[in-house]
Amino acid sequence: MTGKKHKRPLKKKVSPGARFSQATQHLSLRRIAICLVVAAAISSAAVAIVLHFSQPAKAALVDHLSLTFPNETFVDQTTEILEQAGYEVDYYPGEEVTVELYRKLATLGYSLVLLRVHSSATELWGEELVEGPVCFFTSEPYSETKYLYEQLDRQLIEFCYAVPEPPYYFGIRPKFVTASTEGRFQNTTILMMGCEGLANTKMAEAFIDKGADAYIGWSGSVSASHTDQATIYLLAHLLAENQTIEQAVENTMKEVGPDPVYDSLLLYYPPESGDYAILDKAGAES
Repeated sequence: MTGKKHKRPLKKKVSPGARFSQATQHLSLRRIAICLVVAAAISSAAVAIVLHFSQPAKAALVDHLSLTFPNETFVDQTTEILEQAGYEVDYYPGEEVTVELYRKLATLGYSLVLLRVHSSATELWGEELVEGPVCFFTSEPYSETKYLYEQLDRQLIEFCYAVPEPPYYFGIRPKFVTASTEGRFQNTTILMMGCEGLANTKMAEAFIDKGADAYIGWSGSVSASHTDQATIYLLAHLLAENQTIEQAVENTMKEVGPDPVYDSLLLYYPPESGDYAILDKAGAES
């Protein structure tokens, strides 16, 4: 009996070229996946950058004088000027001007800080008044048992409006700004509206050391009404007209003059900050 020879099924030969094409296909898919991941990462970074630069600049109005010399017209006019210049404005009334506000101020992202606060370059040492660095009032009642380290280190001191009459409040010295405040300022201009803000440069130096770009203040005592008027003119020059700090200070002094009672002048520190246009600085950060 002649049987049929069993035939093994023919195996389909895969050419080396076919094997290479499959490997290339897998490699291509892998490359595509990697490219998609990289593209997604770049896209996310681009979105983050756009969001960062589209955020409005922020300004703070710290109004300690609202407790003793309230001026709602000034607050309204200042807020309007700032908002028209593209700033988002945070307002701190007098009762919120505490040690802790000063401690965290640099962390809040402000490119412009207006300090409408009581200040002095005269300190009470025992029962005597002595010249010292510029210090800022808070509205926080003084206590011998609070902020012990900062008091022992002379970062905080006891302040009062009528020496040596109570009530007494905590005062902020320059060393508190450099040693105990959190974070750092970024492209920030400090507009110090109170008395003797630049009677000496100690406080200005502290803010610059903490990252601020510029510090503007008065050479001596100044009335609340005069500093309010001067600040409105100054902001108009700085923001509406985008003048440099030097130009804005000079023009403000021409228009409103020195304080009529104390003859104090508006100054700025450091000298090189006179070339700054703060809108450009704010735009670089916002």
